[in-house]
Amino acid sequence: MAFLDEFELLLRARYPLLYVATLEEERIETAIAQCAQKQGNRGVYTWDFVDGYQGNPNDAGFAQRNPLQALELVEKLPSSAPAIFILRDFHRFLDDIAIARKLRNLARLMKSQPKNIVIVSPQIQIPSDLGEIMTILEFPLPTTDEIREELSRLLSALGGPPPDSVFEDLVRSCQGLSIERIRRIIARAIASHGKLTSEDLELVLEEKRQTIRQTQILDFYASREQITDIGGLDNLKEWLIRRGGAFSEKARQYGLPYPRGLLLVGIQGTGKSLTAKAIAHHWHLPLLRLDVGRLFAGLVGESESRTRQMIQLSEALAPCVLWIDEIDKAFSGVEGRGDSGTANRVFGTFITWLAEKSSPVFVVATANNVQSLPAEILRRGRFDEIFFVGLPSQDERCAIFSVHLSRLRPHNLQAYDINRLAYETPDFSGAEIEQILIEAMHIAFSQERDFTTEDILEAASQIVPLARTAKEQIQFLQDWAASGRARLASRKGTLGDRL
Repeated sequence: MAFLDEFELLLRARYPLLYVATLEEERIETAIAQCAQKQGNRGVYTWDFVDGYQGNPNDAGFAQRNPLQALELVEKLPSSAPAIFILRDFHRFLDDIAIARKLRNLARLMKSQPKNIVIVSPQIQIPSDLGEIMTILEFPLPTTDEIREELSRLLSALGGPPPDSVFEDLVRSCQGLSIERIRRIIARAIASHGKLTSEDLELVLEEKRQTIRQTQILDFYASREQITDIGGLDNLKEWLIRRGGAFSEKARQYGLPYPRGLLLVGIQGTGKSLTAKAIAHHWHLPLLRLDVGRLFAGLVGESESRTRQMIQLSEALAPCVLWIDEIDKAFSGVEGRGDSGTANRVFGTFITWLAEKSSPVFVVATANNVQSLPAEILRRGRFDEIFFVGLPSQDERCAIFSVHLSRLRPHNLQAYDINRLAYETPDFSGAEIEQILIEAMHIAFSQERDFTTEDILEAASQIVPLARTAKEQIQFLQDWAASGRARLASRKGTLGDRL
C-alpha cells in the first residue's frame, strides 16, 4: 500500500498517534497537507521547538520551547474540528514523564474526535510505555515516477529536459536520493555549465557517496575495473553481459524481474573481487561494499538494528551492486557462536532479505571456503546463480598476462613471450601472476633496465603458489565444483591444468 493511501486510511480510522521516521520534512508535510485537503480540508498545525506553531496566524509562535504546551493545543480546539498536528523532532521529549502521560491522555481523548498527532522524526525512538499507542509509518524515498515528475518540473523552468536517454539515466541514477538532494544536484549542474548532460551523472554518484559516508556500515567504491580486465571466466562474463540491461525500464515493461545476485565460490586470488567491481562498472551502478564484521556490535539488539539499517540503506540507494567479500568468514559456525544467538539472528535477517527482496539490489558475495558456509545460503532462491572460480587454465593465464602487460607495457607488448609465460606457470592464480610481474619489475628496476620474459620466469620460480601450499583445501573445492554443485565460471580447464 502506498504511503498516502495508508496514511489516509489511518486518519479515517482515527488512529490518534502516528510516528513517521524520515529526514524529508518538507516532502512529508506536503504529503500530509494533500491528505488533509482530500479529507474535507482538515486543519494542519505544525510545531517545532524553536518557532512553536506555524502556518496558522491565530496560533503563530504558540508553545515556543514548550513541548507540553504544544500538546495542550489539541484540547483547546473544538472537539468537532478536524485537525492534524505535526510535531517535528518530538522524539526528543518522549522520555519526559509529563509528555508521556499527556500523550496517553490525548490518545484516549482523540479516539472520539477527528484529530491526529503526527510525530515527524529522523529516527525511530519510542519509549516502551508509549509503544502500544503509537503507530509507526514508513515514508519511502521518492519513487521513479516522483523523481521523473520533479526533474521534469525543475528542468522545464530551464528550457526543457535533456535527450530522453540522458533523462532516463538520470532518473534511474537518482533513485535512493531525497527530493532535496536531487534539487541540489540540478542546481549544481546548472550553476556549473548552464544545462544538464550525461556528465552530470557523476554528481548523482557523489551525492550517494555523501549518504554512504554518514554511515559506518557500508563503503562506497568508485569502480573503474572493466569486464575486459578479467582474464578468462568466459561463462561468467557471458552471463553478466546478457543481464546488462536488466535494470532498465524496458526490461520492466518486458516483464523481467530484477536480477537478485551471484555467489562466487573458489580459490583465493582468482578474480572474484575483481568481478564484483567490474559488474558495477559495466552496468553503470554504484558499488557498495559491506564489511559484515561492522554489523556486529557490543550492545544487545544493536547488531540486528545495524543489519536492518544496512538493508534499508542498500534499498534506498538502489539500483546498486552490494559486494560482500569473504562471506564465509562472517557467517562460519553461526550455530556454535557464544553470543546469545546474535549471529544467528543477523544471519536469519540477512538470508530472509536475500530470498524475499524485490528491490534492484544486486548482491555479489564471494567465498573462499565453501565448507564453512551455512547450507541455507547455498539454497536456490538466495542468488540467481552460484559460480565456481577455479585456477586459470593455460589459455586463461595467457589472457591474464596479456591484460597486465597491456597495462604495464602497452608500447612493448610484443617483446614478451606470453605463451611461454602461461606454460611455465601452472597452478598460479591471477593474483599470483600479478605478483610475479611486480617482482620481475623490481628485479629489472634494481639493474636500471626494463623487465623481460626471463625476469618474469625468474620471479615465478621464487614464488610457491597457493595451489601447492594449500593443496588439500583446493582439492576439496575442485571436487566440490566437479560434483555439479556450482556452475563453472570458465569454459575450458576451469579446475586447473592438473586436476
